[in-house]
Amino acid sequence: MSLTIECLWKDRKRYFGLPLSFTRYSLSEDRLFLSVGFLSIKDDEVLLYRVRDLDSSRNLWQRLFGVGTVTVISSDKTMPTMVLKNVKDPLFVKELIHQQVEQVKLQRRVRLGEIMTDTDTDDEYDEEQI
Repeated sequence: MSLTIECLWKDRKRYFGLPLSFTRYSLSEDRLFLSVGFLSIKDDEVLLYRVRDLDSSRNLWQRLFGVGTVTVISSDKTMPTMVLKNVKDPLFVKELIHQQVEQVKLQRRVRLGEIMTDTDTDDEYDEEQI
């Protein structure tokens, strides 16, 4: 018996713009998945309501091949940072993840409060469910 999860987006880590890799990324309605390997496979996931920040970057070589890196910062203890390297159309991917994160947070009634410290140099986050 196999459990299938409907994916909103999926891609592979790309080399020279081609998906020639055993690193796979996918986004479902409530989770972001990272799967690495061929014979031995390691699967990781981040619950979208735990995502704190998204970042994208493209160096010269990535821009030439139409790929980039999307970095996901979360409050997940086992995977606080998930890096999606060399994905096609990274700005689209970042926006898609952002929209899905916001939708999941609304559905779960998760409120994120950002509290500035006295020195205004450190950010503390307070996450609670209403």
